[in-house]
Amino acid sequence: MDVFPTESPQSVEFDVVVAGSGSAGATAAIAAARSNAKTLLVERFGFLGGTSTAVLDTFYGFYTPGSRSLKVVGGIADEVVKGLREYRACMERPNTYGAGTGITYNSEYLKMVWEKLVQDAGASILLYAWVQETSVSAQRIQSLTVATKQGLRKIVGKYFVDATGDADLCYFAGAPCELAGEHEPAQMLTTTFKVANVDAALRKTISKQEFHQRMAAAAESGRFDLPRREGSDHVTPVKGMMATNMTRVQSFESCDGKFRNATDPDLLTNAEIEGRRQALEYLRFLKSEIPGYGESELIAFGTQIGIRETRRVLGEYRLTREDVLGARQFDDQIGLCGAPIEDHHAGSDTEWKYLPDGQCVGIPFRTLIPQSIENLLVAGRCFSATHDAHASVRSMGQCMAMGQAAGTAAALCAKTRRAPGDLDFRELKKHLLGTGAILRTP
Repeated sequence: MDVFPTESPQSVEFDVVVAGSGSAGATAAIAAARSNAKTLLVERFGFLGGTSTAVLDTFYGFYTPGSRSLKVVGGIADEVVKGLREYRACMERPNTYGAGTGITYNSEYLKMVWEKLVQDAGASILLYAWVQETSVSAQRIQSLTVATKQGLRKIVGKYFVDATGDADLCYFAGAPCELAGEHEPAQMLTTTFKVANVDAALRKTISKQEFHQRMAAAAESGRFDLPRREGSDHVTPVKGMMATNMTRVQSFESCDGKFRNATDPDLLTNAEIEGRRQALEYLRFLKSEIPGYGESELIAFGTQIGIRETRRVLGEYRLTREDVLGARQFDDQIGLCGAPIEDHHAGSDTEWKYLPDGQCVGIPFRTLIPQSIENLLVAGRCFSATHDAHASVRSMGQCMAMGQAAGTAAALCAKTRRAPGDLDFRELKKHLLGTGAILRTP
């Protein structure tokens, strides 16, 4: 179905409009459409998936780390993995830093899996559409405007889900947000890259510890410019191909009293260029110093630089470091997270803080409800949390759990014109449990 019909090309109306098609947004659109809401999913790239297809190749957060591996994400997320398995395009592997089993996949197949699930659910898709502004009246978003190759188009909606990662809808609608980096350091940016023709068996002959020792020695020798000294590489479903998470690029700056982070186009432009420069330097290190990489070759950079945090909405509840490390449970939780606080700060290392063994923190529904706007929900890495809590719960498994909750809630609200904060949580909980979502640990 064409989103903008010929007889009315300038505007169109939906029950639920989801901005951003990453793990959170695509899942939100699936959930909303399955709940009988007329749903539109808006995406700026030419494919769905956001970070899951443009940057990374591994779902984290599905399982807890520690002495036993406990599955804590279900529902639509399970269908995504099932779709990948039908293509024989995924595998499970231990995380480099003990953060729980990861599900590594071929991101090209994942693009197709997202499209099929969204379309089969009955949602409409609009690609190549950049959110430009919103129209707000009486604390409700009336419409959003997107930029297309044919000019600006207006999309009218009853309810909206901001899954842009950068909280773009919240920003344009005037919902209060915290800028990552303005009051405390923000997590650094990373350009990922994939390398082919690697001898994986030979690569396994050195341990993680020795890998990091060689990286540090190479940097300290002055022969290599490696700002991060404990980056990782991992196998993929494609024989002989390795994926990396190594580079470290500054994500914010203050100059002459002005602050900017990775929502600033100039900073982001410079970061993209610097990230690719660093990536080639890390590849030079791998080819020179790491067994198995001698005959390797670069296959691809990430479509965009990996962004961990930019804007975090101020919601009805703000998840904290104490909540995460104390594995706090909530009456209105819509998902679970057992992943550690993973802080990619400035400098050569990464800080890890783990939850109690085998335990999880709950994700309150209230963290998905922005202040000030009555028909808006958020899902994904722009949810309401402090810097530290965000560094745990931003994993893609948790983004899918948030997306399923936000999309379902938006559809339920659209039926009765209730604000998300007025929704009876028992109703939302019933729907989530009925579709396989995991809300509490066994």
